[in-house]
Amino acid sequence: MPVTTGTYDSIAEAQMMPRLIRLGPNLYGASFTLMKLLPASYILERADERGELGPDTVIVETTSGTFGLGLAMRAALLRRELILVSDPAIDANLYRRLTDLGARIEICQEPAEVGGFQEARLRRLAEIRAELPDTFCPEQYSNPDNPRSYAVVAEQLSRALTTVDCVVGPVGSGGSMCGTVRGLREHTADTLAIGVDSHRSVLFGQADGVRALRGLGNSLWPANLDHSVFDEVHWCSAAEAFAHTRELHARHALFQGPTSGAAYLVARWWAEHHPDRTCVVMLPDEGYRYQATVYDDAWLADNGHLLAEADRPAGPVTVEAPDKAEDRWTRFAWGRRAYDDVPGAVPRFSDVPGALTERTPS
Repeated sequence: MPVTTGTYDSIAEAQMMPRLIRLGPNLYGASFTLMKLLPASYILERADERGELGPDTVIVETTSGTFGLGLAMRAALLRRELILVSDPAIDANLYRRLTDLGARIEICQEPAEVGGFQEARLRRLAEIRAELPDTFCPEQYSNPDNPRSYAVVAEQLSRALTTVDCVVGPVGSGGSMCGTVRGLREHTADTLAIGVDSHRSVLFGQADGVRALRGLGNSLWPANLDHSVFDEVHWCSAAEAFAHTRELHARHALFQGPTSGAAYLVARWWAEHHPDRTCVVMLPDEGYRYQATVYDDAWLADNGHLLAEADRPAGPVTVEAPDKAEDRWTRFAWGRRAYDDVPGAVPRFSDVPGALTERTPS
């Protein structure tokens, strides 16, 4: 796990923990170089301690984003074979970096009828594991070591700020927000948790659909997502997230990805409306993968994501149920409820045997 001295045994240890940066009178950013490096490292360490990683064990996982990069960094340092199952949405520069680190990448070209590409990837993952004699799958969506890894982040925030009244962060696997907030509530039980999601993500009650905003949201319900942790949920559009990613850079020189921009949009609004309370926003990853997209005005315009200053919302639309959410920045009082206790949430069911949609994580 991370050390606190000025030297590190590897680049992975050096980059695991966030930098805490003041963004306003009562707003702090927990800015990660690569957030998923923390759970990737923790999961592999715990697996090794339990004897689940033998000398010839192949690490296999499904991912289209930075969890795969965290695993690839660790696997390279450990000299272990790694197979990652992804889909066509994987960024070309990320693909190159993964392969440079020695990972083998399998691309699922067609989505499953239910569960989309994520379900298709899970099926291919199962096939690969059946073909190999000895594998270990970190299972970031269901492995409880994912949220447990963020206990050190909660400790860091508690030491630095004493009291954290609100945490705002994007939600994908559920690990970072659930783990950090649980840790903080051991010190301050009334710490608020605001999850930031993408429209047409199933995580907080909307119907699954095509999402331009990647890196948060999901087409399946991860077992690590404990809905009862969350006080509020905000959904935002890709254009709104991208605009505030650029604003985070222009105003604070923080060069982050669009999930950070989405969280910053919500956190700045909350902090301004609660000036006597301390807010922390989780900023997951640096923005180098997005230089030709989110940080390129021509790309934004060509793809319909260029948001004029006059069109930026001053605040969210508040709705009474997830199915009432508009295709813009929208807010809903989740109220620390289990998923099935929230009126207006899309019922959870699936006709695909073994799909994550059949699990009940709440």
